[in-house]
Amino acid sequence: MTIRTVADCMTSAPAAVDVSGTVRTAAQAMGQLDVGALVVRSGRQIAGIVTDRDLVVRGLAEGRGPDDRLDGIVSEQLVAVGPGDPVEVAVQVMRDAAVRRVPVVDGDVLVGIVSLGDLAVERDPSSALADISDAPPNR
Repeated sequence: MTIRTVADCMTSAPAAVDVSGTVRTAAQAMGQLDVGALVVRSGRQIAGIVTDRDLVVRGLAEGRGPDDRLDGIVSEQLVAVGPGDPVEVAVQVMRDAAVRRVPVVDGDVLVGIVSLGDLAVERDPSSALADISDAPPNR
């Protein structure tokens, strides 16, 4: 069966944190959930994404501490796709924006997140990226 829409390969109900949260809160959530990125919200709105790399490069490396707020380190380049969009649209959005993860929204509601790894599993299941992305957590 060929996956044709973003809904078929996205991660539903992605982990999210409020923009008023701290670096520590985000890092703890990533560790507990074994994820490398969280959607960041400001109230009900999506404010961006924060990755484990953001926590290090924009956070710790720039002198922020674990109790500093996330709002200065969030990747705010807001691009999104819809659950009914063809997978090719997600690929093009990621390529154009040079991002590895894209929130999936239905209207104003966050319904998922799709990653480069998710798309690799769908489009080229024998690739090294697909193998790594489809492997169980390494805890």
